[in-house]
Amino acid sequence: MTPYTFILYGCSGSGKGTQADLLIKYLKKEDPKRKTLYIQIGQKFRDFVKFDYYTSKRAEKIINTGQLMPAFLPIWIWTDFLIKNLEEDEHIIFDGLVRRRDEAPIFDGAMKFYNREKPHIIFLNVGKEWATKRLLERGREDDKAEEISKRINWYHTDVIPTLNFFRNNSYYNFFDINGEQTIEEVHKEIVAKLKIKY
Repeated sequence: MTPYTFILYGCSGSGKGTQADLLIKYLKKEDPKRKTLYIQIGQKFRDFVKFDYYTSKRAEKIINTGQLMPAFLPIWIWTDFLIKNLEEDEHIIFDGLVRRRDEAPIFDGAMKFYNREKPHIIFLNVGKEWATKRLLERGREDDKAEEISKRINWYHTDVIPTLNFFRNNSYYNFFDINGEQTIEEVHKEIVAKLKIKY
């Protein structure tokens, strides 16, 4: 059986990380002999800015001021991760990457290079008010009202157009998921729509 590839999309607060964890557990239960590789770009960036590199310090300033990271950095992070960690026969879950239109063709080229058949795009569709409420309840240090608003507005102006690259591309399976449900209901909808078979 060909391993599955999942790319989780959704604005901050949509529950991508939570749904990724549930999907990992589901895959482990249903396909116990195959490993799942998980990459969460936001965490990778938070780890990267802790280093004492000139580049990481500049990246930290960009993060702290709510600006848009230049495309080469996220591309470097996920390509470096794949090169060093990907094996032939494992599932992959991507969380929080390919957020810019100029990044999408590069990612597409990587998926075809690795012969990842019909990657699944899982779009956790939530409204701005719903996401804002979730983020404020989460209470992370960077979850201030002004920063939340910036991140969500950027998501709608930059990331949503990038989604159309995948939505209109027959190489990908695109699933629009109602993210404004309970965690369990969202997971059930994802599993039902994916119709995963082993």
